[in-house]
Formats: sequence, C-alpha cells, structure tokens
Amino acid sequence: MADKGLKELYIDELKDLYSAENQLVKALPKMAKAATSPDLRAGFEEHLEQTKVHVQRLETIFEQFGESPKGKKCKGMEGLIEEGSEAIEEYEGELLDAALIGAAQRVEHYEMAGYGTVSAFAEELGESEHVTLLKETLEEEKETDEKLSGLAGDINAKANRGEEAADDNETITPKKKSRNAA
Repeated sequence: MADKGLKELYIDELKDLYSAENQLVKALPKMAKAATSPDLRAGFEEHLEQTKVHVQRLETIFEQFGESPKGKKCKGMEGLIEEGSEAIEEYEGELLDAALIGAAQRVEHYEMAGYGTVSAFAEELGESEHVTLLKETLEEEKETDEKLSGLAGDINAKANRGEEAADDNETITPKKKSRNAA
C-alpha cells in the first residue's frame, strides 16, 4: 500500500468501519437480550437502530465513490465483541450489566477514533458531504457513550451494593459464573 494515496487509505478505513458497524448490528441484539436493566436493554435497542443508519451513511459514501464497502474484516471490532460475549458468559445481574456497559463503551471509543480519523481524511480530500455524514455519526457515537456513562453510575452502585449484601450475609452469591459450568 506504500504506493497508494490518502484516498485509498480513506476508502480502506471506511471499509473497516463498515465491517465494524455490521458486526455491531449482529452483536447489539445479543447484548440487549442479556441486559437485566430495562434502561440498558432499551439503550442497546436504540443504538441498534442508530447503527443501521450508520451503515446506510457509509453505503452512501461508497456509492458516491463507485466502490464496494465489502472486502475487509474489522479485527478490532471482532475482538471487542468477543470480550462482550465473554462477559455474557461470566457474569449475572447488575455485574453483567456493568460488564456490558464497559464492553459497549470500549466499542464506542473505538468507533469514535475511527470516525474521527475518516472525518479528517474526508476534510483533507475535500469531500464535504462525506464530512457531514461522518461527523453526524461521530456525534451520535459520543452521545451513546455519554448515555452509557449515565447508566453506569446507577448500575455500578447496584452491582456494588449486591456484592456488599453478599459479604454481609456471608453467603456465596453467584457473582461470577464458572466458565466450565453447563
């Protein structure tokens, strides 16, 4: 890729984001189903619909270039989603919700970095319509991150109180499932 220019890098990064967003479209329903907090579940469902719009925006950019958005797998998002899946297997109740929020925020920060990068590339390339679409998505990713932070305060406190109650009762509450449990 050494002989290619910024436009090719831009398209390559857009393909990576397209893959990431499509992986997220598949993962968000699983996260929503696993969430025990109704507010967190609703947040994941809302972000799923938003993510579908993000995919459409990327498809619009690819159509304008006459390029296919396919052909690249975002390994970074694959890893982040895998970590979220592990949390679903390992935790229950408020601890699960706290773990899901952590996983979702890592995803949001990853996406914010990607959209910030491609927005800068689009600006440099003079693609003003793309800049508008990409920055709109970037702002939505930031808003989602802020909503997750808001939910985390209450959910983390409940998770902590649950642990304290278990310690006070000197009983073992299933805070963490064994990986080997059926």
